[in-house]
Amino acid sequence: MKMNWNDLLSSKRLGLDENKNATMERTSFQIDYDRIVFSSAFRRLQDKTQVFPLAESDYVRTRLTHSMEVSCVARSLGIRIGLALCEKYKLEHTHPSDVGTILATAALAHDLGNPPFGHSGEDAIRHWFEVSPVMKQYISGLSPAEQTDIQKFDGNAQGFRLLTVLQMPENPGGMQLSYATLGSFVKYPVESSQMRTDDSARKKKFNFFQSEKELMREVAEGTGLLPVPMEGYSWVRHPLVYAVEASDDICYRIVDFEDGFRLGLVSYEEVKSLFMEIIQSDEAEHHLARIHDNHNRVEYLRAKAMQKLIDETTECFTAKEQELLEGKVDQPLIHYLPSGEVLKKLKKRAYEDVYSDKRVIEIEAAGFEVASGLLDLFMQSCMELAIKGDKISPQSKKIMQIIPKQFHPQSGASVYQIVQNIIDYFSGMTDSYAVSLFKKLKGISLPGQ
Repeated sequence: MKMNWNDLLSSKRLGLDENKNATMERTSFQIDYDRIVFSSAFRRLQDKTQVFPLAESDYVRTRLTHSMEVSCVARSLGIRIGLALCEKYKLEHTHPSDVGTILATAALAHDLGNPPFGHSGEDAIRHWFEVSPVMKQYISGLSPAEQTDIQKFDGNAQGFRLLTVLQMPENPGGMQLSYATLGSFVKYPVESSQMRTDDSARKKKFNFFQSEKELMREVAEGTGLLPVPMEGYSWVRHPLVYAVEASDDICYRIVDFEDGFRLGLVSYEEVKSLFMEIIQSDEAEHHLARIHDNHNRVEYLRAKAMQKLIDETTECFTAKEQELLEGKVDQPLIHYLPSGEVLKKLKKRAYEDVYSDKRVIEIEAAGFEVASGLLDLFMQSCMELAIKGDKISPQSKKIMQIIPKQFHPQSGASVYQIVQNIIDYFSGMTDSYAVSLFKKLKGISLPGQ
């Protein structure tokens, strides 16, 4: 049993019976791309952490620039994959550029659900849920599955919620993106209870909360994803997920190392040595000799290394296409690349000297205080409002005036819905806004002072 590309590349939209807006000049998948670019969630990535939170350098990448770079790599990969698929299967209603746009869009959206302070922000939300005395008062109001959602909170699941519910909330299906784009976005098509700490690529994390599991079912059935028996809401990955994942892996392993060089954390000699292991070209050596600035040399090496990795990934995807359609590939594609061992070295060195830099650690540690402080205030005030109505404390009244109306508890809201609302609010914050609001609410700084 295997999936088929006509279903996997479905242009049908979540929440719509028919797609009336697509034309020859602007396809359904281009509409998806434009909706992401013009969304408020995408704009906020300009002040969200990639590696260096609240970086003072104007060179260092943010989540916005990272997402755009991943999208560019994904488009290149997608067009090459699309050419191979259209030639092999004679897909009448698909152009190779459609596959490029699907991948570019999924890549553009892949970090939209990340809270402030990047992956440390995810850890901070999980930590808050486990230790907060405020949260402990209300935890009995959550089902076991709902508790697991928050205990294992993940930006990927928050991203799916954002695309399908929070952005354009007046629409059924939220942004009403195509099934193909959403399917390519979902790296971990399992619910939180199915997460595993083994080597299973599709179970390392989870990609939808209990509140969105029926939306995920619709996407899975609309793209023909194979269900996994005996695992509840669980499917094999969409084949294009592997290409989006590879684009992200290529970018962060290469460009995070480039950022580390720019900040003086790794030497030019080490960058050259590792990147040349990927490039393996005498022509590149000759070209380097004509460049007189190390910064420009590193930019050249980065471009050449990424191009080589795109070539290798295209060949790998094509070679494993049948296994992908059968749901039998359970490792990221970079695991199979000829340059896979070098990428492992880059990741190891980045963890040693880039991600462990004192500036990174200090801000990440402070992020735990910011997250816990804000979430406690929001949770206490929202629960008071839900239970007592207008008879809440003066402090809670002030807090509720700060929290935007769309995140206030509705009449009859469950504890799970209230927790999700405050996490929605916090996750949408930029790094700078979260720090500024925390300082104001804690009296550390006051407006106008």
